This record gives sequence, structure tokens and C-alpha cells, in this order.
Amino acid sequence: MSLLVVGGTGTLGRQIVLQALIKGYSVRCLVRSLRKAQFLKEWGAELVYGDLSIPETIPPCLRGITAVIDASTSRPDETTTMKQVDWDGKLALIEASNLANIKHFVFCSVLNLEQFLDIPLMQMKKGIEIKLKESGVPFTILRLTGFYQGLIGQYAIPILENQPIWMTTENTRVSYMNTQDIAKFCLRALQLPKTKNKIFFLGGPKAWLSSEVIELCEQLAGQAAVIKRIPLPILQISRSFLNCFEWGQNIHDRLAFVEILNVENNFSKLTFDLYKTFKINPDKITKLDEYLQDYFIKMLKRLKDINFEDVQRQKKLIL
Repeated sequence: MSLLVVGGTGTLGRQIVLQALIKGYSVRCLVRSLRKAQFLKEWGAELVYGDLSIPETIPPCLRGITAVIDASTSRPDETTTMKQVDWDGKLALIEASNLANIKHFVFCSVLNLEQFLDIPLMQMKKGIEIKLKESGVPFTILRLTGFYQGLIGQYAIPILENQPIWMTTENTRVSYMNTQDIAKFCLRALQLPKTKNKIFFLGGPKAWLSSEVIELCEQLAGQAAVIKRIPLPILQISRSFLNCFEWGQNIHDRLAFVEILNVENNFSKLTFDLYKTFKINPDKITKLDEYLQDYFIKMLKRLKDINFEDVQRQKKLIL
């Protein structure tokens, strides 16, 4: 099977590319910058220039392709640019996929988007879901929760650097997932006919409170977190600032995304049926405590090595 990955340089996209190559897929990546995507070529993927904001560049990317996985999301500063990528560009991608007779289109969407249609990106993703259903292209829509990788910037690094962690007053649980495991679902969807023309809500093996994640990071780091809380009503006022799916650098963006994930839902209760449908063993899914433990072991060792090198340099200067 020949596979086109859109968003291959992203946190999730690169995992999809890597696992697809390992499984023997012929992988092509639609990229805007060949230089920035060079590492994908080194892995064995074919790079082809394409830009969702320039629709005419899309059809050539689909020549000889049988399946598409779209894991892309814009991170623009202007809503007009976001529309060009996440609406106009995605519509062009779906239309081109239809004309190219694509056999399966996997679209990575966002959990709970119906409840946040006042946010432009959520509105666009919901609209693309509808257009994909109407297109006639066989599809699988995966509505994703938060990434383990996002928790590093949200909690782990601030604790290590004694920086404040911003939290809402909401006290609900989120079933985060490792992007490596999400990639497994994306690729498995291509192999299972029963996943075609359906929407699935992906969730990890356990739902976590933000306070529990912070406590775990504190234990692993061996130091306390500096916590700043923002009332949920204030956050709701600032939701209009949301313009990205992955954790953004702007504090309003990050907290708004947390709010989206923190809405109470039942998807974590359906985890067993989900894994059964995709024929994935739950025991093979990375647990958050294991992921964070591995991260902190590596980081603390690196910090220890850096401190050791600094001490040695100081000794040399003294001598």
C-alpha cells in the first residue's frame, strides 16, 4: 500500500511515518519545507512539496497513492491563514483524494469539538468531518485526546525549571495517549475494513486529573511544582485565543485546549471495545507513569552530566 502522510513533521505525524516505514509501507510525505523534513527522508520516506494553503500543489502529491492519513493542523497567528489551511486546504485535499480514487482516508480530529464550535478551529474540523463523510471517499475519523508529549511542556519542564504551572479550577479527568500509540490506531485503521466510514474516540488506559499528573511529576523530579490557578469563567472568556491543536506556547491557548479535553465524557469507558475493534492489546499501550518515568530518568541524568561537566570546567579554571 502506498501512503501519503499530511503533517508528517508534527508530533503525531512523525510517529505515523516512522511506524508505517517499519511496517513496510511505501510512504510519501506532503511537506512545505523539504529542508525541515529532511529527517523523514533519512528514515526512508519520499518527500514531495505540497502546501494546503496552495490547493494546486495537492493533486500531484496523490499520484500513485492508495491511502491518506491527515495528521496536520495549522498553527497560524491569523484566522484567515488558518482558514486557508484547515478549511480551504483540507477541502482541496478531500476533493483531490476523490479524483485520485483514494481507497482510505484517515482524518485526525479533536475530542469534544461539538461543544466548542465557537472556536474557529473546532468549527472547521467539524465541517471537514462532514465534508469527508459526504465525499464518497472511504474514511476513518479519529477524534484524539491530549498527547503525553504535550504534558512535558505543560508540567514536566516547568517543574524542573521552577516555572509556574497554570491550571484551571476544573476537576475532571483526561485519558491522555502517547503519539506512538495513536499512530498504531491510524495504521491499523487502514488494515481493518470494519473501521471504514466510522468515527472513533481514542483514549488512553487511564483518565488522569491534572493534579495527579503534577503529583506524579513532582515525585519523579524530586521537587515541588509552583502552581497558579485561573478560574474557569476567565478561561472561557479567553477561549477565542485558541488557534492550535497541540499545546501552544501562549498560555491562553494551552489552558483553552485543556478545557476542551477536560469536558466530562464517556469515551474512556469505551476503551476496551475500542481496542478490541482495532485488535490492539491494551497491555501494549504505554502508560503515562511509565512514559513520564522514562522522561525524567533521561532528563535528570542529562542534568547531572551537565552539572558534572560544569564542575570539571571550574576545577580546570582553578588549576
